[in-house]
This record gives sequence, structure tokens and C-alpha cells, in this order.
Amino acid sequence: MSANKLALIRYKTIDECLRNRYRKWTLEGLIEKVGAVLYEYEGISSGVSRRTIQADIQTMRSDKLGYNAPIIVLEKKFYQYEDPSYSITNAPINDADVEKMKEIVGVLKQFNGFNYFEEMSEMIARLENNLYRSTKQHRNCIQFEDNKLLKGLSHINPLYQAILKKTALLVEYKSFKAKQSQQQIVYPYLLKEYRNRWFLIAQLKNQTQLQIMALDRIIEFQELGKELFVEYGGVDFERYFSDLIGVTKSHADRAHKVLLWVDERNAPYVLTKPIHHSQKVEKELEDGVIIRIDVVMNFELEREILGFGECMKVIYPRILAGRIQKRLQKSIAGYEGAPGQGTR
Repeated sequence: MSANKLALIRYKTIDECLRNRYRKWTLEGLIEKVGAVLYEYEGISSGVSRRTIQADIQTMRSDKLGYNAPIIVLEKKFYQYEDPSYSITNAPINDADVEKMKEIVGVLKQFNGFNYFEEMSEMIARLENNLYRSTKQHRNCIQFEDNKLLKGLSHINPLYQAILKKTALLVEYKSFKAKQSQQQIVYPYLLKEYRNRWFLIAQLKNQTQLQIMALDRIIEFQELGKELFVEYGGVDFERYFSDLIGVTKSHADRAHKVLLWVDERNAPYVLTKPIHHSQKVEKELEDGVIIRIDVVMNFELEREILGFGECMKVIYPRILAGRIQKRLQKSIAGYEGAPGQGTR
């Protein structure tokens, strides 16, 4: 086993511990946690020495690997980051790492024509572009959708690991509607992205309904190793999410036939970029087309329709047409009532 790989596992584990503000980490606690991770990932049962962890902390504090981690000791006993937002994963990579990554990208590009690697095309392009930008060899050549202000992206990897390990979590979560955050025990099952925003699909303890938790609303979480993990017993998630746009769905929701008229100007756009994979052309008209999709009638569907404005109209079902009409009328009333009118 490469010593460098083991060291990186130790650094990453220490980093995750110090980012967890729920617990005060002593040196003994860090030794125990790192030893458990090494055993889980690499089958190393001999644990890790006190001297090794102390040396790792000094390395992380130094500029040797470019981390300069702000690790402090409170009460001469408890280790933590002075800056709660710090993580070694945010540290810039050095020139040697950039060159190695360029070699890896070069190898990946050779396989890019094979069917198995087709889904990696975007990732490879993103990697190559970022690597060249980091070395300032040329300007940005490809721009992906991104939101620099989006919170919660740092949760993705630890949540992914918790899902793989089937580990229960204590999550502090604050929904948009709640005035205060709440702590809940959850069993994580899936990470899902929609419109560059990430969600955790989980089940709350003592409940059967799935919970959709936006990662940007998760304040903190920690693993509960002693909590018995409850497996998901429903249909596979490929089927569960196959009949909806977005992520909002309850167990009782079912797909409905939805007929939409699209004007002739926007019809080519909708036909080349379907709203949903179930989309079919029902009828071609002189002033546009009528398309059919079979989806759950959720908030994301309404937002998609409203996004087309006057260029799209709900033909069926009437209940959905009524919802859209009410929202449009409310929007018009908002302009007529002009809240904020007169402000500059």
C-alpha cells in the first residue's frame, strides 16, 4: 500500500473530524477515528500511533502540502479549526499535482469515444479546462453552469460516504418555512441534483415517508455509528423519480397525462430539448404543436410551464390549467398593485 495514499486518508479523516463542530476532538479521539477509517477502507487493523497523528497535524498546519490548516488547541486538549469554514479540500493544488492530473486527463480522453465513458465527457472537459486555467496557459475555453453563492456543496462527499457505508446521521436542518433549525436522525439513501442544486433523499427516524433535504439548508451533520441503519424498502429510485420533473414527490403522487401547447417559435426548442423523457408530439398545428408528457403535477412542473410565459399553455388536465391561470393572475395583480412602486 502506498504510504502517500495512507497519509492522504489520514489527512482527509482528520479534516472531516475538525470540520465537525458537534464534537470536541481530543488527540485520542482523532487516533481512534483515523484507525477506524484505515481499517474500514484498507483493512489495516494495527491502528495508528500517537506520533503519526501528531506529525500529520503538523504537516497539515505547515505549507509543506499547501494546506496551512488553522488548527488550534483549546484548553490544551481539544483540537479544532480556528476558521469553521476551512477545509483542506479547499486548498489549491501544487504544480506537481497539476502535471499528474494532466496526464490522467490525457488518458481519460483516449477512452472518451467508448460507450462506457460517454457520460464522463462533461467531467473530462471540465477537468481539462480547469487544469489549463490553473496554470494560466490560456483563457477559459468552456463555461459550465455554476453558482458560486450556492451553499452546501462541501456536504456532497461526506454524505456520499455515509450513503455508501449505510450510516445514520444526526442532521441539523432549517427549511425555508421554518424559523429555527431542527435536529433530526435520518437514514440517507440518495444524492440528487436538479438545476445545479443538490438534494439528499432520506428517511426520518420513526417515519416511512421519504424526506427531500436541500443541501444548502443543511447546517451541520454527524455520523451516528451506534444508531441502527434502516434500509430503504421502496421501489428503486430510478423508477421513483422517472415520472417527475425536479425532486418534489410523495408516495401518493402518481403521473398524469399533461397536454401542452407550445407556440411555433418555441416548438423547435422544446422538441430538441424535451421537458421530460416521456415527451411526445400529439398534434402539429399551424401556430405551434401540442406535446404530451406523463409526469407528477408538482411545483417544479408549474415553474417549468410558467418559465415559457405566453409561449406555452396547459390544455389538459383542467386542474393544472387552473393552477397556472391563478398564478399568472396573481403575478399580474402584483404588477398592478405594484408593491415597492416608487422605489428606486
